Parts: sequence; C-alpha cells; structure tokens
Amino acid sequence: MLGNIVNALSIIVGTLIGRLLGKGFSENIKTTVLQGLGVGVLLVGLTMALETNKIIIVLLSILLGALVGEIIGIEEFLDRLGRSLEEKLSAGGRGGDFAKGFVTGSLIYCVGAMAVMGALESGLSGNHSILFAKSLLDGVMSIVLGSTLGIGVAFSALTVIAYQGSITLLAQWISRFMSQEVVAEMNAVGGLLIVGIALKILEIKEIKVGNLLPGILAAFILGVIFQSLGML
Repeated sequence: MLGNIVNALSIIVGTLIGRLLGKGFSENIKTTVLQGLGVGVLLVGLTMALETNKIIIVLLSILLGALVGEIIGIEEFLDRLGRSLEEKLSAGGRGGDFAKGFVTGSLIYCVGAMAVMGALESGLSGNHSILFAKSLLDGVMSIVLGSTLGIGVAFSALTVIAYQGSITLLAQWISRFMSQEVVAEMNAVGGLLIVGIALKILEIKEIKVGNLLPGILAAFILGVIFQSLGML
C-alpha cells in the first residue's frame, strides 16, 4: 500500500501548495489555467480512447456502466459525501466549492490506466514505480486544481486510497484474467471517461462521469468474454 499512500500524500500536499499560491492569482489567471488543464485532460482522454481494438466493447461498456452507475448512484454518493464534509469544514470558517473540488479530484485521480495498472503492479510484485510516477503527475495537477477548486481536492485523496487500495488488494485474483488486449479496452473506456471530465472542466457539458465508472469493470468482463471467444 506504500505507493497508494504516497499518491494520496502528493494530492494533499499539492492542494495545500495550490491554495497558498492561489491567493495571489487573479480570477482571470485561475480561469485560464483551469481551461488549459481541461484541454490537456481532453488530449489525454482522446489518446487513451484510441487504444481500443474493439469499439463495440467500449460502446457496450459505457452503456452497461451508465445503467449500473445510475442505479447505484455513484456520483450522487460522491456529491453527498463532499457536501457533508463541506458542512463540517464550513463550521470552522472554511467553505467554498468543496463538493466540486472533491468530486472532480476523485474522478481525475481515479480514472485512467496509471491508477489501475499502478495499483495492480503494486499488489502483484510490490513494485510501486508506476504509482510513484502517478504521484508526481497528480501532485502537479492538484496544485492547479487546489488553486482553482479549493481544499475539497485534498479530500479526494481518501477516494484514491479506497479505490486504488481495493485494486491492490484484489490484484492477485484479477491478474489471472488480465492480458494486454483486455487492458487496452479498459484504457479506452477510461479514456472516454476522462474526455467527459474534460468537458465538465471546460464547462461545455455537465456529464455524470461518476456514474459511468462501472464501465471500466464492464470493459474488463467483456474483454475477457471476447478474448475467450477468440474475438479479441
């Protein structure tokens, strides 16, 4: 779990630095920086999405993920949790757009190949190199997010620990079903979710990306099925 802990700490530290630096930023600078981040996130998402070799798997995964996510209400749960924490912090004189920072940070840091593969490698071999690299990237990103979205971003570290930690603990069981082809489809679905995050950051379209997260698991299951049938 060392890699996951370092990752979480990098988010917390980065957010605190962002809050300190953000006090000297004008609203125009904050807006432009956030827009630049959104464009960068969009590029990352599109690059990952193009890894697919079976677009039908991606489409079915997004559809199934949306159905499961809406039934479970993942984004609503994250939003309620964020608002609950916001109310507690507001009592101490700290408020702001806490829920938005918490939800946005949770989604950005948890969706993607590095989160999944880093946690898997950490659990299987004890090698934390991928998660250490992810920690550097997340730390830099949290400086920007922290300066624009507030202290709620730091609490997304809790989501990172829960999400990546669960994958690490289950890595040995999952590994028997994994292959490069299956991982590519999971990455492609994750890439589309990152595109959705970018659209939210750029305020182009409000998308319930949280409710699409089960699509990554669906891509894993469908990938294994397609591979067993010799279709992947």
